[in-house]
Amino acid sequence: MAVYTYFGGMDGLWTALRQERFVRLTAKLAAVRMSADPVRDLAALGAAYLSNALESPDLYRVMFDAGFGLEDAGAADETLHCLVRAVERGKAGGRFGSGVDPLGLATQSWIIGHGLASLVSTGPLPHQALANGVPMLTALFTGAGDEPDRCRRSVERGWGRMAVPPPESRRS
Repeated sequence: MAVYTYFGGMDGLWTALRQERFVRLTAKLAAVRMSADPVRDLAALGAAYLSNALESPDLYRVMFDAGFGLEDAGAADETLHCLVRAVERGKAGGRFGSGVDPLGLATQSWIIGHGLASLVSTGPLPHQALANGVPMLTALFTGAGDEPDRCRRSVERGWGRMAVPPPESRRS
């Protein structure tokens, strides 16, 4: 009865769950302390995204159930805009080429994080596969104009901020 009283039914509950997960993701990304190194910050944002997904894998999947709307699509948009702002900082600081599209590079970065999160959280890949984020992001950002060694160091520092215990050490 509570589902109907508070949410108008299961569709309303699902919409509220999706909205809450995007609000929580936005808060997790906002908690990432920005540094003078925008490439490190992009990797740290990716690590925060993964941490959010792996802390609650079932609720993470709910976020992307496009069969249900959002009460405020701006909450979902803000998650991408956090990445766009970091790319813009990298472009302004000379880490990325002048022709780099901030939205495009932010989207590609998100795709890497989402792919890893989805494959690890649903089980086809083991937790150790998350280490692939460093070479993938390094390749992406180097392709966007960053210097390879500097980029790798930045990505390693940002990615190392991921604080997600392996599944066997998490409580059920």
